[in-house]
Amino acid sequence: MTIILITALFALVLAFIIGTALGFFKELFAVPEDPVAGRIREVLPGANCGACGFPGCDNYAAEVAAGHVGTSLCTVGGSSTAKKIAEITGAAGGEVVDVVTVLACQGSTANAPVKGLYTGLQTCLGAKLAGGTKLCSWGCQGFGDCAKVCKFDALHMGDDRLPKIDYSKCTGCRLCVMECPQGLLKSVPKDQKGAMVLCSNRNPNKQMAAKSCKTACIKCGLCVKNCPQQCINLDTHIPVVDLSRCTSCNTCVEKCPPKIFKLIERDIFNKK
Repeated sequence: MTIILITALFALVLAFIIGTALGFFKELFAVPEDPVAGRIREVLPGANCGACGFPGCDNYAAEVAAGHVGTSLCTVGGSSTAKKIAEITGAAGGEVVDVVTVLACQGSTANAPVKGLYTGLQTCLGAKLAGGTKLCSWGCQGFGDCAKVCKFDALHMGDDRLPKIDYSKCTGCRLCVMECPQGLLKSVPKDQKGAMVLCSNRNPNKQMAAKSCKTACIKCGLCVKNCPQQCINLDTHIPVVDLSRCTSCNTCVEKCPPKIFKLIERDIFNKK
């Protein structure tokens, strides 16, 4: 019994000594917090999403305060946050373009046939590494890797196994963009206008492309031939629109047989 008491007493004394030492060394080697960094941190959204290129808001605030980076890297906070940071630091970091995410695929369960029963790892990356679940090698795998990483409740998987984006919540943080193994999620400015291609099927064979998805580009070239502005090319086997020249005339939307073209402001963002 005496040995137990002595051991317990020794442990308490040792714990006290270690705790006191830790507190002493913490104060001795403490790095003074930059008050400017603290003020910057207060105006940041606190998402810690990493879209700015740093592990979290604290790190970004410290780098801005030290003058190592600009004030406009927080896409979640957008232009309003950038202005607040600029007021604190007295330095401008460039214009912030408010962006959201758009899915460049319409390969739903109704449009894109599957290869067969898939029993592998239930993630998009796992399915891709296994050769994909759909006849379209470029399409959405439908396991929701993108929705799982969204910190703003802006992404949910629909019954058609395609991600649905809530543009009232999307902050353009790009977490989902970086997570998608197929590269189907694109960052688009909120005020962008013009036509966008919602297909990523680059199969140069018209028949094979059509067989793999009802809404796949069939490389007919009607969009290129009929575009009044001549701002579309098919060099990569998928139409690419030069949005700096696109006038939203709607010609490509009307002429495209599988309807892969959508007007960004009308058909995607639902603006009048």
